[in-house]
Amino acid sequence: MKYPRTVNRYCPTCRTHKKHNVSLYKKGKERMMNQGRRRVERKKKGYGSFPKEIFHRNAKLNKRSTPLLECSECGKKQYAKSYRIKRLELQEI
Repeated sequence: MKYPRTVNRYCPTCRTHKKHNVSLYKKGKERMMNQGRRRVERKKKGYGSFPKEIFHRNAKLNKRSTPLLECSECGKKQYAKSYRIKRLELQEI
């Protein structure tokens, strides 16, 4: 899907319509001390195999792509509507 690199959207902090720069949201690096990681490590401790079932049959072919909008005036970021598509292509219009 083709998506514009700059869009004119409403900024809730400026309370007006401003130009927003669009980038693609990417997941950050997982912390090793968060609750889910500690829980899995505790379950794995002193155990022969992996304690949780590993899901092998994937139902969905593509992940959700979320455009990230950044206001050109104040620099605040907000999410746009996410799409379940194979590829999100940012282009100049």
